[in-house]
Amino acid sequence: MESLMGLLKGKPDQDYLVDFWVNPERTGWLMKQGAYIKTWRRRWFVLKAGKLFWFKDSYVSRDSKPRGVIPVTSCLTVKGAEDVLNKQYAFELTTSQETMYFIADSDKEKEEWINSVGRSIVQHSRSVTESEVVDYDNNLPGSSTS
Repeated sequence: MESLMGLLKGKPDQDYLVDFWVNPERTGWLMKQGAYIKTWRRRWFVLKAGKLFWFKDSYVSRDSKPRGVIPVTSCLTVKGAEDVLNKQYAFELTTSQETMYFIADSDKEKEEWINSVGRSIVQHSRSVTESEVVDYDNNLPGSSTS
């Protein structure tokens, strides 16, 4: 099974075009489990333009290189996970392939991250356009039989 990191890191050429150092939607420290070695590491997270980036330190500039990025469009849910991990202030991001866990510094921070990521998921979810609706009776895109 592909790791979440391999699945979600996306195409660096495209994902890293986001100016993550300018006016991010949310920033802050979170603990994140490593993709391969399952130790908890403190990382600086930046939510911007439908992408959740993480860095080793909180000084983020044009020259910063993200340690990873998750496109929120690949996320199905974001919710508390204290009962799953048996750790205070834990939450999870779930895709169709895997679940990634995070730990915030406080309950307030956890709720704010869940709300921010959830709002980003909704804002960046792709809506079906009229031209993509298929009329299965006539098998024509965008046609209506009413």
